[in-house]
Amino acid sequence: MAEGSDSKSAEDRAASRRQSEANRKLKYISLAVLVVQNASLILSIRYVRTLPGDRFYTTSAVVMAEILKVLTCLLIILLQKRCNVKETLFFLLDSIVFQYKDTLKLAVPSLIYTLQNNLQYVAISNLPAATFQVTYQLKILTTALFSVLMLRKSLSRVQWVSLLLLFAGVAVVQVQQEGNKEASVSNSANQNYMVGLVAVVISCLSSGFAGVYFEKILKGSSASVWVRNVQLGVFGTALGTLGLWWNDGAAIAERGFLFGYTPMVWCVIFNQAFGGLLVAVVVKYADNILKGFATSFSIIVSTIMSIYLFAFHVDLLFTAGAGLVIGAVYMYSLPKPAGGGGGGGGGRGGSSSLTSSSSSSSPNGGSEMEAFLPKGPEKEKGS
Repeated sequence: MAEGSDSKSAEDRAASRRQSEANRKLKYISLAVLVVQNASLILSIRYVRTLPGDRFYTTSAVVMAEILKVLTCLLIILLQKRCNVKETLFFLLDSIVFQYKDTLKLAVPSLIYTLQNNLQYVAISNLPAATFQVTYQLKILTTALFSVLMLRKSLSRVQWVSLLLLFAGVAVVQVQQEGNKEASVSNSANQNYMVGLVAVVISCLSSGFAGVYFEKILKGSSASVWVRNVQLGVFGTALGTLGLWWNDGAAIAERGFLFGYTPMVWCVIFNQAFGGLLVAVVVKYADNILKGFATSFSIIVSTIMSIYLFAFHVDLLFTAGAGLVIGAVYMYSLPKPAGGGGGGGGGRGGSSSLTSSSSSSSPNGGSEMEAFLPKGPEKEKGS
């Protein structure tokens, strides 16, 4: 009897070790995927926007990414229904049309995510990739502040300190860029550093508000992440098409929706469309610290690749600013001490993980991810 018990115990320990090893591998894979997705989207957008020749219309790229995202989510829902088309159609009709009040709640975040996606193209087209990557981390600050104001979440003292360091790091980078505009922004007359800076700041503000608003309205919601993404995608496609008509309607009517699309442009669009969905799946195996590492590594990767691809100049001031941002991102992702701590707005404890990917779209990241998936684009929206 004792021998049987010992044998079973040994098997349990072996199984536990195998599971632990598998989880460790999944975490490393998650880290790699998050880093690649964070860095590759920004670098690829910057690359295609600086190539000579015909420029694709960014408004059409945003709409195309939304269409692909919706089609992907519809396919996943169809597979979940065992390819039963009739059941899938009734399910979607009930979830999106009959429960229209629930669907309409997503109009606001969808509008903001659509704006954010367009602003990302504007910002990356006018800023060095590394500068954008560093500055875009301000979304952590804006999301944290909106979480405190709108959700009454509390932040630990370490997190408040990290937010101050984050702001200081971004400020240092902007001082460095102000003094090296000629070196940091190509001599092309099509690029305007101030336009890029304003676009990224507005994008960070919209990202923070939309993410927290999205989390707030989905509290208690039972809809699946894929349904949420269909709802967001429907609004995103409609709003994106409206923006396309308003901004580039005449030019697209003359040249075509796919004007300027190259294989590299398609890669950017697929990255934007599916990157957030991929991150939403991967993030299930990644804790906050791992996501903090991923964001930090992606900044380093973007900076190194910018040196080789775009002749980006890195000096001591930029290194110091980027270092502060990387350290702040890591500090912010650390678990809160037991009993909560510090500060801000008391109420529900626990801060959302806000360090997720740049995604391009909508809810891809942290807190939103939890609301979704955990929040994916899902949050993903919809970066």
